[in-house]
Amino acid sequence: MPNAAAADRLFTAPALTAAVRAIVAAAGSSADEADRVATNLVEANLRGHDSHGVGMVPRYIDALLEGGLSVDREVAIELDSGALLRLDGRQGYGQSIGRQAMALGIARTRTHGVCVVALANSHHLGRIGHWAEQCLADGLVSIHFVNVIARPIVAPFGGRDARFGTNPFCVGIPRAGGAPVVLDFATSRIAQGKTRVAHNKGLPVEPGMLIDDHGEPTTDPRYAVIPPVGALLAFGEHKGSGLALVCELLGGALTGGLTTHELGDGRRRVLNGMLSILIDPARLGTAAHLAQEMERFVDWYRASPPGAGVEQVLVAGEPERIARRARLDGGIAVDRVTWAEIVASARRVGIDGAALEAIAAGA
Repeated sequence: MPNAAAADRLFTAPALTAAVRAIVAAAGSSADEADRVATNLVEANLRGHDSHGVGMVPRYIDALLEGGLSVDREVAIELDSGALLRLDGRQGYGQSIGRQAMALGIARTRTHGVCVVALANSHHLGRIGHWAEQCLADGLVSIHFVNVIARPIVAPFGGRDARFGTNPFCVGIPRAGGAPVVLDFATSRIAQGKTRVAHNKGLPVEPGMLIDDHGEPTTDPRYAVIPPVGALLAFGEHKGSGLALVCELLGGALTGGLTTHELGDGRRRVLNGMLSILIDPARLGTAAHLAQEMERFVDWYRASPPGAGVEQVLVAGEPERIARRARLDGGIAVDRVTWAEIVASARRVGIDGAALEAIAAGA
């Protein structure tokens, strides 16, 4: 295996954002959308989620050129009864569609105290915690169930092949006394993008994460990246598999979108459906109580003596904030294979490789 650290390129967040912004703009997006996509992807890298960061750019350019992703889409309102919204993302960039969907949901939650947002047919929504954070900025609790329409990559508990996607689940809870709680995870043991990162770096994944194309355990990430493919395993055995099933049905079927099955038309898809429940604690009349009890419980939770090899007990959302501070100071590492893919995608939309390198260097 190669030395991964030696193979990494290091970028500042502003320079990497500028490089991605240039690619997305050259692919046809408005300046606003290009900035939104670039900022969102780099933010995922900053928070330690390289699987949802700039390595997605080549996949986005593929989707644009194949017709599966559309630029500058406005979300379509299919139903608006106040506390219920049904929206269609029209295959638009998830960074645009997700923002619009949450803005609509936030406005109605301010009026009604609660809103259920059913979003179908968005392109890749990225890190779902970003949408929880948008709600948190307005002091709202939010719960998100997401399904993934693409090549199946996760096996159900007890199964030997892939039947659904990584199907994320996310909750955001505002915290008056400090940073909010943001629980955001894929229902697979690891995100699919993490296997791509490992494959590009020439590294194995940990045991118990993956099965090969015969359903046997493997640590080789190629079985999640290139044919013949195997499958990721769900976290928590039957529990994670069951939550993935719920995300599929709520994020896919209930929103009016698709669910994963053999569609039979040979088309490649990368679509997300998301069912979001937004709650205003102030309108519920429990905001002060939530703030008080949250501080009491978080203090109690974090006071547990750390186990072996653990520096301190962390609350959901803290690891991402720690990573963000470190990467803002020390830079964002991108492995050379991923960076080469990004440069190649830039060339496909008319940006010379040397020009992109200059932008990424902050020139």
